[in-house]
Amino acid sequence: MTILIVSMFPTFLSMTAIYTLFLTLGLVGKPISLIIIYAVGAIPYNTWLVKGYLDGIPMSIDEAAYIDGCSRFRSFFKIILPMARPIITYCAVSQFMMPWMDYVLPNILLSSDKSRTLAVGLFSMIVGKESSHFTMFAAGSVLVAIPITILYMIFQKYLVQGIASGADKG
Repeated sequence: MTILIVSMFPTFLSMTAIYTLFLTLGLVGKPISLIIIYAVGAIPYNTWLVKGYLDGIPMSIDEAAYIDGCSRFRSFFKIILPMARPIITYCAVSQFMMPWMDYVLPNILLSSDKSRTLAVGLFSMIVGKESSHFTMFAAGSVLVAIPITILYMIFQKYLVQGIASGADKG
């Protein structure tokens, strides 16, 4: 229940606390601070998401595997895990996309030019009086979308397969 309550609040609400904590620990300006935040935020969310998905898989599938002679370990890896491929794919793609274009956290925690993330670097092209690199910003935005598009195209078959898997009873 705690995971559900904590995941209801966006990270934006805790920016001051996160900054103060990392300032105290000496992690402001270091990329490890973002890794910690993203990992700590992603694990409970994805755990809750995968748990909900796995709860939807009928127990009769496990029981049929046990009757056919599978152990719990083999049943999990040969039957349940392939059926959970869509949710695992969704978690992987969404957890790649979230930090890829996050602006608020990196802007607060990483202050030097050396440790800028892509979103902060792109935004710096169009902010300020003398920063008017709008064409470079637009080109950079298109280039940023390419890895996400390629990743989605690669894993699209697993996502569509998961949606369509419950379509027939056969």
